[in-house]
Amino acid sequence: MFFRAEEQLSDQQIQSGLRWIIRDGVTTQAIVTFTSGAFLIAFALKLGASNFVIGLLSAIVPLCQLLQLPAIFLVEKLRRRRAICVIAAGLSRTCWLFIALIPFLFSFHLGLFFVVTAIIVNSALNAFSGCSWNSWMRDLVPQDILGSFFSHRMRIAIGAGVVLSMAAAVYLDLWKKFLPVQEIYSYSLLFFCGFIAGMIGVYFISRIPEPKMMVHTEKRRWTKMLLEPLGDDNFRKLIMFLGSWNFAVNLAAPFFMVYMLKRLKLEMSLIIGLIVLSQIANIAFLKIWGKFTDKFSNKSVLVVCGPLFIFSILGWTFTTMPEKYFLTLPLLIIIHVCMGISAAGVTLATGNIGLKLAPQGKATAYLAANTMINSLAAGIAPILGGKFADFFAARQLDWTLKYTSPTREISFPTLNLQQWDFFFVLAFILGLYSLHRLSIVKEIGEVEEEIVMQELVTEVKLQVRTISSVAGLRHMVSLPVIILSRLMVKTEVNDAPID
Repeated sequence: MFFRAEEQLSDQQIQSGLRWIIRDGVTTQAIVTFTSGAFLIAFALKLGASNFVIGLLSAIVPLCQLLQLPAIFLVEKLRRRRAICVIAAGLSRTCWLFIALIPFLFSFHLGLFFVVTAIIVNSALNAFSGCSWNSWMRDLVPQDILGSFFSHRMRIAIGAGVVLSMAAAVYLDLWKKFLPVQEIYSYSLLFFCGFIAGMIGVYFISRIPEPKMMVHTEKRRWTKMLLEPLGDDNFRKLIMFLGSWNFAVNLAAPFFMVYMLKRLKLEMSLIIGLIVLSQIANIAFLKIWGKFTDKFSNKSVLVVCGPLFIFSILGWTFTTMPEKYFLTLPLLIIIHVCMGISAAGVTLATGNIGLKLAPQGKATAYLAANTMINSLAAGIAPILGGKFADFFAARQLDWTLKYTSPTREISFPTLNLQQWDFFFVLAFILGLYSLHRLSIVKEIGEVEEEIVMQELVTEVKLQVRTISSVAGLRHMVSLPVIILSRLMVKTEVNDAPID
């Protein structure tokens, strides 16, 4: 009875629920900050993880989302989404307490095995909580504020993540300075903090009200429910786009941290600084993208953010020529800023477009089918990447321009691909294909790309004007967006969609 669903929620209950959702967003971001990304990869490397293990760790989370299948059955059978979400989330987040204790209990070799095992259990339980959560949010959050609300939630969460990331980076640097031999134990404290934040988040989730699920007059088999989204022509096209997009992104993204740690040999504090810079750019544009998803459509935002994101992935290949050089750090800064800007729109729009195109009352099956296909693609990609990382380590592709005169010879290295660089280029090519798949998806409210870019330039100018009245500063900040808009328009003209 504590987790009972309401027949009808009042406006006051909905507003209260939205506030608890935002609070949960902050604790969820705290978990992500302390337990994933650079910290988890660095911890695994300290335990002796190979490229394949790094790829496997990145693949576990999406592959375990295939458990959405039994999760659908459980949600439809019990029809208590809040209860399922609270219990599954509570159990999954307890795994971080176990991971925090691994360096104290096991050897490095055995510890790595238990890290992988704990991540599997954690991700499997998250599949159940995520399935119930998606369906729950589809029925709770008003559709007319869906984009702006979740962009607001993401801005607050990422803002908290920026502060926590910087604090964690300072903490790790101080620990390494004073206790370098026991460096691995510094990550245990971070994981423990993630566990505490997770338990607080479980309490927040328990306070969110739940509307009753729609009752279907006909009795439906769960297999039929799962296949139903594939019979929806437009939703099937959406799944095709998201599946190819997730494969492209996850072929490269899991190795960004490894690339900076092992290839570029950057300090953890510098890596976290770049991540924070990306998060700041993310926050700055989330409000804009949220406004655009409500004003235009999610697809309109994706058409702008998608190309910028995949070109940012391609940019990683130019950070070495063939080793670090004077443009490495400036390029990393530009890449992280562009990825922060574009990831804000991509994350928001890809999450919302599924919620928007899923029919009322069928969100559980539609979103689960979407999640399963995307998770399969996102899970296979890093495993392939990790498997072939050593294969590409012994291969190299150079492209050098050479000028020869009677007195001297000058060489201009223009391209050098090694190991992870091959993944970055392949991810870029696959990303271009996925954007073609996006072009055939239909969404109410979608407009031409030029209109979105014009609105974006206007919005950026307005935001800058509120910060400073100096004309030169406004022009300097607006210039990159103006240039991007012109490039995007030219690209659209020269690269018309094909069937």
